[in-house]
Amino acid sequence: MTTETKPLSGRIALVAGATRGAGRAIAVQLGAVGATVYVTGRTTRDRISEVGRATETIEETAELVTAAGGEGVAVPTDHLEADEVRALVERIDRERGRLDVLVNDVWGGEHLIGPSFGKKTWEIGLADGLRMLELGVKTHLVTSHAALPLLTRRPGGLVVEITDGTTAYNRDHYRENLFYDLAKNAPIRMAFGLSRELADSAGTAVSVSPGWLRSEQMLGHFGVTEENWRDATKELPDFAVSESPVYVGRAVAALAADPDRARWNGRSLDSGQLAREYGFTDADGSRPDAWGFMLAKETDPDTRVDDYR
Repeated sequence: MTTETKPLSGRIALVAGATRGAGRAIAVQLGAVGATVYVTGRTTRDRISEVGRATETIEETAELVTAAGGEGVAVPTDHLEADEVRALVERIDRERGRLDVLVNDVWGGEHLIGPSFGKKTWEIGLADGLRMLELGVKTHLVTSHAALPLLTRRPGGLVVEITDGTTAYNRDHYRENLFYDLAKNAPIRMAFGLSRELADSAGTAVSVSPGWLRSEQMLGHFGVTEENWRDATKELPDFAVSESPVYVGRAVAALAADPDRARWNGRSLDSGQLAREYGFTDADGSRPDAWGFMLAKETDPDTRVDDYR
C-alpha cells in the first residue's frame, strides 16, 4: 500500500465509544486508511454494559480494525470515570507518543430513548434524563479534557464530535424530549468551541452526524439484518433513505485524510454532505442524504426517497 491508499499510516486515533454502530465503523474505516486506532467502550468479552448487548465487543472492533489494514487496540474504558480516561491517554502517550485524531462517539443511551420520546420534561424519570446527559455530554467533556493536551502536542490534530442531527435540522426541530435534545445538540456546540481553542495548534474540530443509521440496534428493532433491511420499509417507508454505519465511517476517514480539512473547522457536517464532497459511497454503492430528504419532505410531501439516495 502507498501513502495514497493509506494516508493515515503512522497516525494514531482514539475512537471513544467504538463498541458498535457508528463508532465501530469509524474505527474500522480509519484502520482501512492505515491508522492505529485505540477503541474504547464498556462491553467486552467478559463484561456487558447497561446497553445490555453482548453481541458486540471492543475486542471484536479492534480485530476488525486490524483486518481492515490498520492496527486496532482495545482498551476497556468507562468515559464517565476521569481516572480511567486519564489512564487511557497516558497509555497512548507511553506507547505511541502522539494522538492525531480524537473521535468522541460515546453514547450508549438508546435504552433510555423509547420510554421518553414524546414526553414532557416532568413526565420523564429524572434519573433517566440526567443519565442521557451524562452519557452524551459529560463523557465527551471528560474525554476531551484528558486527551486534548496530547492531541495538541503536534500541530494539525482533528477532533470529531459524533451526534444525531445537524445545525440546519436541529435549529427548527425539537428532538422529542428536552434531555435528548440537549444531549444531541451539545456536541455541535462542543465542536464549535473546540475549533476556537485548537487554533493555536492548527487543529480542526467538527461535529458529524450520520443520517438514519442502520446500527445493530436499529436493525434489531425492526427485526431485519443488513442483508434484508429494506423489509423494514413496509413498516416505515422513509427508512428507505437510511444508511449503514460504513457511510459515516468513510466520512470521518475522508476528513482525517484530507490535508485541507481546516476549511470545515467548527462546522456541523453529515455523512451525506461529506460523501458529495469526497466522492465516497455507502457499502452498497448508494449515496443517501437522510437530512436533506427530511428537510425537503417538510416543504414537499411528495419528495421521493430515490432522489436522495
